[in-house]
Amino acid sequence: MIYQSPAGVLKIIIHEGFINEINFLKDADKQISQIFAEENSKENKAVAEKCKTQFDEYFSGKRKIFDLPIKQSGTLFQEKVWNELIKIPFGKTISYLQLSQKIGNVKSIRAVGTANGRNNLAIVVPCHRVIGSDGSLTGYAGGLSRKQWLLEHENKYANGVNLLF
Repeated sequence: MIYQSPAGVLKIIIHEGFINEINFLKDADKQISQIFAEENSKENKAVAEKCKTQFDEYFSGKRKIFDLPIKQSGTLFQEKVWNELIKIPFGKTISYLQLSQKIGNVKSIRAVGTANGRNNLAIVVPCHRVIGSDGSLTGYAGGLSRKQWLLEHENKYANGVNLLF
């Protein structure tokens, strides 16, 4: 499934009723033609519709937490990091150091960064909410400009600043 978001085109892969991948396309025109056809089961169509609805709500500022069937494969360590990412509140950020502290191993800061970068469920597992200890934007598979856009979008709605039009 392809979703045209205000931050760019998202490729969403759904298999057996679970969302396995949500990633920004870097060169949409070339990559869209290469995306394989997803399984057209009734279950996948329902998940695709739910995903579209929740992204519409997120980008309009109405949704702060996603409730989607997700499944991505990784090591136990990666899954631990990804589970912590989901706990970062909408409109908030934490540093890689804080994330490593939350998983109980401050010395794992580099491994936490690597696991964060291997997250294949952009926005839903909000790896964009992790920043450098000095407050700088560091690393994002979708590009730093998208990371900044997502953080500004969330900050706008988290702090009650809504557009009148």
